[in-house]
Amino acid sequence: MTADPFVLWLDDDAAPGNPLLGGKFASLAEMTAEGFSVPSGFGVTTAAYRAFMEHTGLEADASRVREKARAAALADIGEDRARLVAAIAASPMPAALEAAIRQGYTLLEKRMRQAGVPVAVRSSGEAEDLADASFAGQYDTYLWVAGADAVLRHVRACWAGMFGDTALTYRPGSAGARPVHAGTCVGIQQMVAARAAGVMFTLDPLNGDRSKIVMEACWGLGEGVVKGDVTPSRFSIDKVTLEVVKRDIVPQSQEYRFDPVTGSVKLMPIAPERGHAACIDDGEALALARLAKQIEAGRGAAQDIEWAIGADGEIRVLQVRPETVWSQRESAGLVSESRTAVGHVLARLSGGRVAAVGPGHRDP
Repeated sequence: MTADPFVLWLDDDAAPGNPLLGGKFASLAEMTAEGFSVPSGFGVTTAAYRAFMEHTGLEADASRVREKARAAALADIGEDRARLVAAIAASPMPAALEAAIRQGYTLLEKRMRQAGVPVAVRSSGEAEDLADASFAGQYDTYLWVAGADAVLRHVRACWAGMFGDTALTYRPGSAGARPVHAGTCVGIQQMVAARAAGVMFTLDPLNGDRSKIVMEACWGLGEGVVKGDVTPSRFSIDKVTLEVVKRDIVPQSQEYRFDPVTGSVKLMPIAPERGHAACIDDGEALALARLAKQIEAGRGAAQDIEWAIGADGEIRVLQVRPETVWSQRESAGLVSESRTAVGHVLARLSGGRVAAVGPGHRDP
């Protein structure tokens, strides 16, 4: 099989930048090591994925699907892909691998002091969140998954997601011959019941102005911003003086949150008096800006950061990736505002396919 671990915790000394965690989770491990507030969790490593594919004999099938996707239309590989995805869902997992995932989830329950602790289950590809290939929106995330059995199902779903339309057809412009779909880690992370959440850039994504930090925020979970189906409030902050230079507060009638009746995350109504108020105040916006400056200084380049604020007011870092539009341009040019201002760029940089799946709910 392999000498590499099947499970690696974000706070493990070996985790920061470790390719076994894929790009997304390796970055979060770096943030954890640097003292930023990152929800606790572990990665089901790329070694675990490869051990599963070797144990089941599916790697040859996966290679054929990837090769055909490069050479043919997706419609021509439909049957091959359907068989592969079904086999990933149904094939027995190596006993040692299943035990490692179950033990990891049990330890997370103990850390959080909560039986059945809800988690986000997120793909973290090997070539994801690099400076020349962000992969934003190409892989899957499942929210509010509870229980070891559900976690195991959704780990398989993330593995199968490597063979979805967007992942198979993604072609990063300068990635060259890198085997961008060779493997993935699956991150298992404590779910943050966000009061407010969003994304921020350590430059203005409309014109590349590096003297500004621009953020979009919404009530509830950040899927409202990431998916683009909630019009967010926007803040522009001077990076030097740390002053809010522009704010656009947008009333919000719905938010993403967990619905205990259906056991899933979905868009739910907001009381009008709350929905018309700012989801974050100026003090929180400035605290987010200071956080963004720290992260940018440590990473040495402009960053795209997902964040959440819990009911306790603590800011949590959910994802950090290099900004990949202006950093690759030699000269600045205004981005069209024909769509939603910052959201126009966020749709390309921070957009994602997010499945709101609750405890005991099977994948679609």
